[in-house]
Amino acid sequence: MQRRTLIQSALAASLAAALPAFAQGGNTWPTGKAITYLVPFPAGGTTDVLGRLIGQKLGTVLGTSVIIDNKGGAGGSVGSEIGARAAPDGFTMVGGTISSHAINISLYPKLGYDPQKSFAPVTLIGTNPLVLVVNQASPYKTLKDVLEASKTKSGGLSSASAGTGTSQHLSLELLAFKSGVKFTHIPYKGSGPAIQDVIGGQVDMMFDTTVVAAPHIQSGKLRAIAVTSAKRLASMPDVPTVAESGVPGLQDFEVVSWQAIFVPAGTPPPVVDRLHTEIRKILATPEMQDKLKGFGMEPADLTTAQIASFQKTEVEKWAQVIKAAGIKAD
Repeated sequence: MQRRTLIQSALAASLAAALPAFAQGGNTWPTGKAITYLVPFPAGGTTDVLGRLIGQKLGTVLGTSVIIDNKGGAGGSVGSEIGARAAPDGFTMVGGTISSHAINISLYPKLGYDPQKSFAPVTLIGTNPLVLVVNQASPYKTLKDVLEASKTKSGGLSSASAGTGTSQHLSLELLAFKSGVKFTHIPYKGSGPAIQDVIGGQVDMMFDTTVVAAPHIQSGKLRAIAVTSAKRLASMPDVPTVAESGVPGLQDFEVVSWQAIFVPAGTPPPVVDRLHTEIRKILATPEMQDKLKGFGMEPADLTTAQIASFQKTEVEKWAQVIKAAGIKAD
């Protein structure tokens, strides 16, 4: 106990010494040590793309490097657990998502972290719907085509996702639950490899965020079937919503994913405030606003307290969906 007390005292003293430098608005992040930005998914997915865009600019502002560290697996749980156990000193950030920080707690019985208690929110980057896509050579043109084809195929059409419990997976399960049509879920360790197999024709379809899917739709490699938002997207005006399909039971279908940044719980408030302020400035620039909107994302501007409240609501919402649909981790 005495040894533990000494260690805790030394850590507290170290953090206290660093606080003035963290809190001030200068360009030098204490010691110049690199910041690790944990992305709990493989390269190429939404969280990775946003992390690299923000990290590069944040490093310039803070006068240090921001290193993207991809730790994919279990719907974002692997990397998030690593982040939860990291030292709360301002040198570790975690790219959080609707799956890693809202869904997984109700999906995995032995999750190694609590999405709310293990982290402190820094920034809500934005929200974005998903889009159901198929290979450009696919015979399916509408959601009705997809549903009818899945009814006639043993096990249903195959649908990729970034991992069990991700928004891609939950969108599929919600579609199956509301339409009464079965599909075969094929989880990957991230959007990057998953969407490549849809493009290659190894998998029939996939729900993915507009951030990842839009470039492939624009290039003609994928065909957009429907978006999961309540209204059509300005960036994809010709793509109908799932609710517009005319299929009974889907009139109120809506899934909106989100991206945020967290730090380990216990990170000193001045550190969190500085990160929140600087990232908020980065996201507010016309360049970043244009990029987010181009990705089909709705930019967000919430305080850390508002983010915590939003996250709590999301955790409760998806707990109800998962229980009602009887969804279990593979």
